[in-house]
Order: sequence, then structure tokens, then C-alpha cells
Amino acid sequence: MKTTQHLSKNTYLILGGARSGKSGYAEKIAISSNQDVVYVATANTFDDEMVERVKQHQNDRPSHWLTVEEPIALAESLLKHDAPNKVMLVDCLTLWINNLLMQENEDLLLSETKKLLEILDNLSATVIFVSNEVGMGIVPMGELSRKFIDESGRLHQQLAQHVDHVLLMVAGLALVVKGTKPF
Repeated sequence: MKTTQHLSKNTYLILGGARSGKSGYAEKIAISSNQDVVYVATANTFDDEMVERVKQHQNDRPSHWLTVEEPIALAESLLKHDAPNKVMLVDCLTLWINNLLMQENEDLLLSETKKLLEILDNLSATVIFVSNEVGMGIVPMGELSRKFIDESGRLHQQLAQHVDHVLLMVAGLALVVKGTKPF
């Protein structure tokens, strides 16, 4: 007999490299909650390969989940869909940072990340953030790539201070960095 877990209001930051299992693990947490799920997709589809990736993610998750596409105003979107007994799964923060950087507006990047951090503690829903851990490799040569790594790392550090649980995915396994594993 399969048991399900009822989550109280919790916040998660699930980090990992490419194909580490972070999105699948986040989806398992959301499913196990037995609550309504709002899937907040931050991706922009700039090419055919990205279109295919988005389609695969859509096919992998339950069709009854509400999908909200929000590439820029993440905090506003979370506030709009917040409610007790709900799960909001944000996939992924690094795509969101990329979208903000591509706006070439430093003020927008700073204001949107500040808004996210300011609202997080006041949300009623369980929130699950998925993000790529990009700071474990070599420092890239390009200025934009370095800025992306810097901004992603800063956001991860700041979010880790606010969330209840931080998990690092390696080879499909969740390693606890802060808090506990849900299963």
C-alpha cells in the first residue's frame, strides 16, 4: 500500500546539476502533498531544442496541475496564486535569472530578486524552488556567463536563509543541506 505524506506549509530549495533529478524530485514532493499544485514555469522558448524540453516537462507532470508561465514577475505570480493548502512549484530559478539578465536592466534584476525574497516568508502555500547549481565548475571566460553564475549563487545563498529545506540532487539522490528530506 502506497502512503502519501501531508505537508504542512514548507519551503524547499532543490539544487542540482543538469539531469540530476531535481525537477522530478520536486514533482514527487508536490504530488505527495495531495494538495492543489500551481506549476510556475519560468522558461522562454528561444529555439526548437528548448521547445522540446518544455514539451517533455509538460508531459512528465500531471495534467490537472495549473501551469503558469512567468519569465519575469515571479514574486507577483506567487502572490497571485498563493493560498493555504496549495503547493507552488517554481521550475526553475536559473532560467528566471537568465531571463532577467537578458533584459539588460540591472534595476529590474535587483528589484525582482528583492521582491521574491521579501514575499517569501509571508506566503501561505508550500513553495518548492528548483534551480541549477552552476557554481561548482570552472569560472567562465565571458562576462555575461560570470554574471549569471554570480547572480544565481547570490540568489541561492539568500533563498537558503529563508527556506525550511535545502536539498542537493546528485545522480537522482537527494542530499540534505538544510532541514530534512520529505521522504
